[in-house]
Amino acid sequence: MTMKIANHKSLLVLLFILASWITFAVIQNSTKLWTALRLPFSLHHWNFVMKTQPEPPPNPIVSPTETALRIKRIMEKLDQLVPPRPFTTVSSTTSATHSRATVLSPRDTYCRGDRLDVLLEMRDHLGRRKEYGGDFLRARMSSPALKAGASGKVTDFNNGTYLVSFTLFWEGQVSLSVLLIHPSEGVSALWRARNQGYDRVIFTGQFNRGTSQVNTDCALALNSSAELCEYLDTRDQEAFYCVKPPNVPCAALTHMHSKNKDVSYLSKQERSLFERSNVGVEMMAKFNAITVSKCHKTVPVKRQCKFGMASTIPSGHVWKDTWNPVSCSLAAIEMKECLRGKFIYLLGDSTIRQWMEYFKSSINTLKSVDLHESGKLQKQLAVDLNENINIQWQRHSYPLIGSLTYSVKEIEYIAQVIDRIGGEKNTIIVISLGQHFRPFPIDVFIRRALNIHDAVQRLLLRSPETVVIIKAENIREMNVDVERFSDFHGYIQYLALKDIFQDLNVGIIDAWDITIAYGTNNVHPPQSVVRNQINILLNFIC
Repeated sequence: MTMKIANHKSLLVLLFILASWITFAVIQNSTKLWTALRLPFSLHHWNFVMKTQPEPPPNPIVSPTETALRIKRIMEKLDQLVPPRPFTTVSSTTSATHSRATVLSPRDTYCRGDRLDVLLEMRDHLGRRKEYGGDFLRARMSSPALKAGASGKVTDFNNGTYLVSFTLFWEGQVSLSVLLIHPSEGVSALWRARNQGYDRVIFTGQFNRGTSQVNTDCALALNSSAELCEYLDTRDQEAFYCVKPPNVPCAALTHMHSKNKDVSYLSKQERSLFERSNVGVEMMAKFNAITVSKCHKTVPVKRQCKFGMASTIPSGHVWKDTWNPVSCSLAAIEMKECLRGKFIYLLGDSTIRQWMEYFKSSINTLKSVDLHESGKLQKQLAVDLNENINIQWQRHSYPLIGSLTYSVKEIEYIAQVIDRIGGEKNTIIVISLGQHFRPFPIDVFIRRALNIHDAVQRLLLRSPETVVIIKAENIREMNVDVERFSDFHGYIQYLALKDIFQDLNVGIIDAWDITIAYGTNNVHPPQSVVRNQINILLNFIC
């Protein structure tokens, strides 16, 4: 009997040890499982909500395998968003001219704050009803005399009909516009073509060889039997390649420039969809402007915009050339006073360099510091020693498209820059990227965004008071090099970027919606638009 009790106790001890070991193993691996499963995707209707006190996982280091899985999942979701739409003749594609737009419940006069709905019934060039959605549309209302504008919300019912909703934000004569930027068949063709090749842009690298230079081909991916130089970020698995010049070390690469290559992954018939006359065709040209009155409606008092507020669709409107968010009000903040004691990092492309140039022109006590680089893409630093203001602009790494030659001696990825920043409450980081990624397969952009996400996550662990802002892409010229730079590519990146960063305590400046409202159609919008984007930043940090 005593022996049986002893054996029973020994069995219980062994079971306890086994259970403890299993629990420990599960806890150790839970971070990896969470990372692999955590990325919900909501591309059609976005509602971005900030977290005031983020709780990032205890181990933000993500393995290359996990990153590859995250990229694959996002790619699968995007493929569902843009299903294949093959066509045999252009006559079967969506036609703005033959499609019908109907104002629902029309009135002679509308009241400020009302919603006006337009039903779209899409038809092809033979007048036949379309049975599926996916057309790339842009809705906008405007009053040029008032310098007023706002985007409209487009709901795709995926059966050839769409509901376009306009919120009537101001009084006066208001014009409505719905542009068919690309038919669904064109969208499908652009998506397929984008993900087929890396060679739409040719990079030329310049290597120093004693007192002379030698140039070779470079790219994100090179199909060459020649010996290659690989410039690899081993942690984040981002790479750039150059053909190695004979008898010259890879470390001798000093400069870079690029040009577009005469290559297309579209068929001749598909390319016809992107001829100038077929891009951005107006669907409401026959509609007269509507009249909007005050109607004695009181305008609700909104609290001042602060970092961490939710975004809406549309996110706001322009009136008298000034941006007015839907959910809050922007105060007029004195820039120099707001920036006192702050270090601002502007990281990304030339659209955020516009901010740097605006700061320097607006604060006359900011002095540029010579960092001994040259060219338009050189790193910039401006300081006000009396007010302890430091503002720095730094370009992102490859791909960096430009016919002008730029130095790559100190080029680095944004994630690497963020890892060097200590951070604290007076450190502000603004990140903007996208335009230079449009000509390349989407996985390049997704990997870059995920790596920046993970670097921001590490930063917020060590310095949770650091302010991080993501500036979305601007819309750009509609008819310029559509296969490489269409706003459809930018829109997909805009959606993916917001989804990737939704779990972090970062702010979003919705430059996409802002530039639609202004109707700029310019990758580098005018100073008034830049001023309003910066005013959102000032309200976030002061």
